[in-house]
Amino acid sequence: MAILSGFAPWIVYWVLVGNVPFGVAALAALAVAVASSVVSRIRGVAWRTLEIGALAAFVVLAVLTVTVSEVFLERWIQPLSTAALLVVALAGALAGRPFVRELAEADQAPEVRKSDLFGPVTTRITWIWVGAFAAMTVSAAIPPIVSDNAGMLDAGTPLSYLCYWVVPFVVFGAAVVAARALTEQLIAEATSPHTVRKTTFVAFKELEIDQLYYLAREKADREAGAEMEAYDVKLGSQGVPLTGDESRESWPASYKLRPRRH
Repeated sequence: MAILSGFAPWIVYWVLVGNVPFGVAALAALAVAVASSVVSRIRGVAWRTLEIGALAAFVVLAVLTVTVSEVFLERWIQPLSTAALLVVALAGALAGRPFVRELAEADQAPEVRKSDLFGPVTTRITWIWVGAFAAMTVSAAIPPIVSDNAGMLDAGTPLSYLCYWVVPFVVFGAAVVAARALTEQLIAEATSPHTVRKTTFVAFKELEIDQLYYLAREKADREAGAEMEAYDVKLGSQGVPLTGDESRESWPASYKLRPRRH
């Protein structure tokens, strides 16, 4: 649901832009972006890349609808909208804030978020979306570059309806399928009882091995949450002294998860 809400302003815009005046489509999408941001703030959720990008993009698109000609809008507003989404997704990925990870953190169970696969898989899915948005932008930019008469409302010219509409949204659909497949793989592996999870805990140097194992099990149980339980807890080979505190060490540990028996 989080990914759907993240894309909601863009989906509203794409549904409306070919059927109502351009300004109405941009303002409707902006209203959805504002509403989504307000709901997130009420819930105490931090600003997300996709939210900020949607607000900025639809303000700019709304301004364009009253400052440039109708002919320009028919030719260029579709590639401009997908280019804006591309810039937002790319900027987040390069800044270390992949938008898929931000949305997944609110949508996935704790054991999925704590999985070693969570970061790499959400980054991979983000780059899939970046590639999809790039392909959509290139496709939508072909008609106005190739033909002086091209327009997104031209339903009688194959170049227009294929490049403005068919190809971009086939690419979008393919990205949805790929993202879903990788997400399901992530959830399956993160919740598998065979997946080894890593953690660390802090202990005093003078503790004996059985005390260290107890602390490791306690840390694993806390990370497991209410619905899962940790098992096969293993202690690392050596603790690492804490900087500035010679009396304590950081110990590595690993464990597996399974559904808690009630």
